Amino acid sequence: MKLSHEKIIQLSHVMMNAIEGLDEIEIFEEPNTIRQEIVKILNDLMREEEKIDQEVRRHITSQKRTIPEGGAEWDILYRKYYHEALRKLGVVFSSEARA
Repeated sequence: MKLSHEKIIQLSHVMMNAIEGLDEIEIFEEPNTIRQEIVKILNDLMREEEKIDQEVRRHITSQKRTIPEGGAEWDILYRKYYHEALRKLGVVFSSEARA
């Protein structure tokens, strides 16, 4: 999922407010500095997600036969390859963690 710059900024404010609301965390840095770092991290994650999306699409198009995008088979393969790519990066989904 691609996020607009405005949405990333909004998320950074929500996250910073949540961090500031935690009694367990003491903040030594200016809140805006932390928020800017959150924006940087979110932008980096969006770039990584875009690379994964491109890799998955390449994988699907490299099949021996043509699989039309939007079809049920394409959707199944996309999810499968996407989850595999995330697993390679160390991302574990909650349903997998319990297994």
